[in-house]
Parts: sequence; structure tokens; C-alpha cells
Amino acid sequence: MTMFLSYMLLGLSLAAPIGPINAAQMDKGIKYGFWNALMLGYGALSADVVYMLLVYFGLVHFVNTPFVQTFLWLFGCFVLIYTGIESLQGAEKPAETRSQPDEPLQKSFLSGFFMSLSNPLTILFWLGIYGSVLAKTAQTYGTKDLIIYSLAILAGIAIWDISMATVASSFRRFLAARTLYFISFISGISLIGFGLYFGWQAAKVLFGI
Repeated sequence: MTMFLSYMLLGLSLAAPIGPINAAQMDKGIKYGFWNALMLGYGALSADVVYMLLVYFGLVHFVNTPFVQTFLWLFGCFVLIYTGIESLQGAEKPAETRSQPDEPLQKSFLSGFFMSLSNPLTILFWLGIYGSVLAKTAQTYGTKDLIIYSLAILAGIAIWDISMATVASSFRRFLAARTLYFISFISGISLIGFGLYFGWQAAKVLFGI
């Protein structure tokens, strides 16, 4: 049980650092509420599962080729900048005052999924973290334990997503409209900043900068 909790804590610590997913979750929670923020997080979690499976089956080396990585950098750049601009356009319209309908949950899910899937840092992240977990567990324990500990990591990430969705959706109930606008604006700028970083990384690979 102690090992399970330690791997769950690892999942929590992996999800906690500020990045595009957390910024997007905050924005979704403020604009559309708990469920949209949660579905975005679970979309990103689904992409994490994809990369965990790639690491497990040894296919991650294909994803690490320069061509695929460049494509992911460019696609990630597009997704993040598009999401950031969309966030800025809606920043002046907090959820209570907006006249347009709520965003479909499946759109939030897909947004999180593609945002995480197109992030080459996610590949390196899981290759380093999950690769070491895989090596250690395979050496010491069996396949059953590996599955259990993998689920513990995902459970920790899922708990973080629930926490982020709760905090973000609570903001729109308790904070003033000006504060909500500021948080949404910062989230949009952060997403665009991450997108530009992804674009710069793609340019470095393409042009050998």
C-alpha cells in the first residue's frame, strides 16, 4: 500500500508544475465551469496513457525521430496559439455573462488530448520518468506490480486534474469580474507563450539554428 501511495504522489508531483495544460484548465474552469476543466485534464491524461504505452512497448524511439518531433512542435505551436487567442477573445466575457452556449465537453476533452499529445516535452517526460519506473519495477517486481504502479501514477494525475477543475470553477463563483478577466488573460498569454516556444523549437530543428 505504501508503494502505491508513493507512486500516486509521484503522479501528483508530475502534474503539478505550471504548463500549458494547467493554464488551459484554469481558463476552461473560469469560462465554462468544473466539467469542462476536468474533461480537458482527462483529455491530457489520455495522451499520457498513449505515451506510457509507447514507452512500455518500446515504440517511443519512432516518436523521437527528428521528422516526427518537428511535426509535433509545429502542431503543438498551432494548437497552443489557437487556444491562447481563443482564450483572449473570450476573456472579457466571464461565464455568467456570456450569451453563447457552453463549450461541448468533448471539445474540451479533445483540446486537452491534442495539446498534450502534440507536446514533444511530454514524450521526453514520460520516457525519462516512466522509463525509469518501468526499468526499476521490471527488475524488482512483475508485470502485475507494474500495472498497479502505473495506475497509481495515473490516479495521482487524475486527482490533480480534479483539484485544478475545482479551484478554477470556484474562482468564477467567488472572484470579481475584473479578477476573472485578469486570470483568463494571463492564461491566454501563457498558452501563446508556450506556443511560440514550440514554434521556436521547430525552427531550430528545421533550420539548424
